Amino acid sequence: MADIGIMGGTFDPVHNGHLLLARQAYEEYQLDQIWFMPSGQPPHKQNRRVSPVKDRCEMVRLAIAGTAHFVFSDFEVTRTGYSYTARTLKLLRKQYPQHCFYFIIGADSLYEIESWYHPKEVMEQTVLLVAGREYEHGRRSLEEQIDYLSVRYHARIYRLHCAAVDISSEELRGMAARGETMVQYVPKQVEEYIQAHGLYLT
Repeated sequence: MADIGIMGGTFDPVHNGHLLLARQAYEEYQLDQIWFMPSGQPPHKQNRRVSPVKDRCEMVRLAIAGTAHFVFSDFEVTRTGYSYTARTLKLLRKQYPQHCFYFIIGADSLYEIESWYHPKEVMEQTVLLVAGREYEHGRRSLEEQIDYLSVRYHARIYRLHCAAVDISSEELRGMAARGETMVQYVPKQVEEYIQAHGLYLT
């Protein structure tokens, strides 16, 4: 049996904040591997154009190359339909019954998780590792939110203690469109891929 951290997301593009979070989860909770799992059709991104799957996957592969315990997973992108976390976790547990899965999320997701597709199933099937600070729109403190979900859903939720990288994929897309360097925020190979393929220019 292995303890596997799941680092999911659109990764459009993947950046140093994702890598820092994955590294912290691996070290703080002694996980065996971190699986980077790009989403195929994210249901919450229907109102914006998402880069082609092949580009997002290749950027992830480049970002994690050379880190033995970081593993690329095409588990979501090879499936049809929307990439719902509840469905993904159910299929993962069926295909890999020998593993225990830890789902890595930001604090904002923890406050919004009850609006997800079948949130009870999500919290039943995984351990949540939460990073970040208080959510400015939250009615509760982060600890209160953890306690609330733990009681209501019997969720297993633990904090990740790491410094936040103050950048988002949306901001990086804007920087790329303006021709600004992103070397401070993304691995060099990822920036070179974005430039070589003209991503985010329109």
